[in-house]
Amino acid sequence: MTALNRVPSLMARAGTASALTLAAVGGSIAVPGLATDASAATIASKALKVAASKKGSPYRWGATGPNRFDCSGLTLYSFKKAGKKLPRTAAQQYNKSRHISARNRKAGDLVFFHSGSSVYHVGIYAGHNKIWHAPKTGDVVRLQKIWSKSVWYGRIG
Repeated sequence: MTALNRVPSLMARAGTASALTLAAVGGSIAVPGLATDASAATIASKALKVAASKKGSPYRWGATGPNRFDCSGLTLYSFKKAGKKLPRTAAQQYNKSRHISARNRKAGDLVFFHSGSSVYHVGIYAGHNKIWHAPKTGDVVRLQKIWSKSVWYGRIG
């Protein structure tokens, strides 16, 4: 029996306060929902690192890597390398993501630029109001400050 499997029976016998002591001395406690959040954070951080590793790669409309990208091609490629499949276009990716507020955004979340209800661009949030993205024809994958207030945020997980 692993330590994780023993936690529920230990908690039942010793009480919740003792479970906190168990955690403090190196035991494990299963917390509902935490594994999913931790998994999403791991995928997001991996995707962010992949996007950053593509710095300087040329933009090409419709390209999904590994050497050229359009905006949604970069996010698709980055999350695929992190172990998560995304749809092809920025709008489809927005529809697939869990929508979050700007206040709750974290590094690795997707940033969707929109005009009205139409999503036209996507990047990966890097923190400090910056994104990794493939901007446009003639440009390269780069880190850039978010230039618009017309953005929505989505989490993949």
